[in-house]
Amino acid sequence: MATVPPLRLLAQDADDLSVISAALQDAVAKIGDIRFEPGARRLTLAVNRFRWEAGGKAGERVRSGLQLGGVQSVKSRNLRREAKKAVVELLALTFEPGEAPGGAVVFTFAGGGDLRAEVECIEAILADVSTPWPTPRTPAHED
Repeated sequence: MATVPPLRLLAQDADDLSVISAALQDAVAKIGDIRFEPGARRLTLAVNRFRWEAGGKAGERVRSGLQLGGVQSVKSRNLRREAKKAVVELLALTFEPGEAPGGAVVFTFAGGGDLRAEVECIEAILADVSTPWPTPRTPAHED
């Protein structure tokens, strides 16, 4: 199997964001690895991303960082911010348009939690920051 290079993705519209969403499906993170910096207007997530693009039956994960710029506010629902070590599993990222070019980037997590980032426009960067490692668990989805 050919080596798959680390991902480096930029999203500037909803279609781009859907590509990042697909790459992040089933990523896991600790609540404490989600950080909003109001002064810098930046939301950063450090995740362990399942490498769907690597294919094959043997799964791999890689440490990745996602950063949103131009963030005006962040709200969470059913995520306990005080539980810094609690693990969440990301299902999808979606964009809800608002006053153009702004809107909300919504992070949907397994178990019913979500995070809503109000943004001036879509400005997202995803980058793998580690060497991949094998995982015995491949995420499974019902049809």
